[in-house]
Amino acid sequence: MPLSFGQKLNKYWRVIATGSCFAIFGLGALGLTFIVFPIMTLTTRHQEQREMRVQAIIKHAFSLFCQTMKFTGAIDYRFDHSEIMQQDRNCLILANHPSLIDYVLIASKLKQCDCLVKAAIWHNPFMKGIVKSAGYIPNRDPESLLEDCSQRLKQGNVLLIFPEGTRTTPGKTSKLQRGAAQIAVRTQTDIRLIHIRVTPNFLTKQMKWYQVPDVKPFFHIEVKGKIAVSEFIENCDSPTTAARHLNQHLSTALFPDMTLEQNTETSS
Repeated sequence: MPLSFGQKLNKYWRVIATGSCFAIFGLGALGLTFIVFPIMTLTTRHQEQREMRVQAIIKHAFSLFCQTMKFTGAIDYRFDHSEIMQQDRNCLILANHPSLIDYVLIASKLKQCDCLVKAAIWHNPFMKGIVKSAGYIPNRDPESLLEDCSQRLKQGNVLLIFPEGTRTTPGKTSKLQRGAAQIAVRTQTDIRLIHIRVTPNFLTKQMKWYQVPDVKPFFHIEVKGKIAVSEFIENCDSPTTAARHLNQHLSTALFPDMTLEQNTETSS
């Protein structure tokens, strides 16, 4: 069905609004990288304290960005139960990854949030200074990665990981990397789950920022319950087996819609 004049006008506006918001994001990132964070480095010598302050600034900056996108009509979003996530300590936060701004949405609600960052981000001119100043953990060799994660979690921090490793491809069954489950088991850290739905698809891996859908995208971010990792450790004969079983459980828990579709197809 062809769009009405008003719908076309709204779509064109959302292209402009989205582009403007990302331009503001880029300029803000450069301002933080080259002005704010260097000043903090000079005024706060203690690394852990400095990283906490940087992460608090990131939280407020991301919150402003999300509110701007909502105010301009580029997107709409709703958080369910975000208050329970804000109370978490010494916890892994695992989320599915349908869009480019999932990390921004989640971090906008957390004053402290370490993040596991893929190598490409460390070469991004807009993000390199931010991830470095915040003390985010680079996804490098497994031994160093596990050691870094264990150290942060022992400090009582929360660590955000997208176990898919990349954005979800709409319509395809997602396959989780085992890294998140391994970290949870090896550090004996419980998991908080977050499920994100985007309707219709927007800012996926296959879409450019200007490819906006015919209607305004709606992000529903649902903070779910915790998974006790001790149950998997106690019921398995080795950490490797426990991580494998945990990963299988996460595949179902993170993608309830996909599981429902598969059960429906099987029953029919």
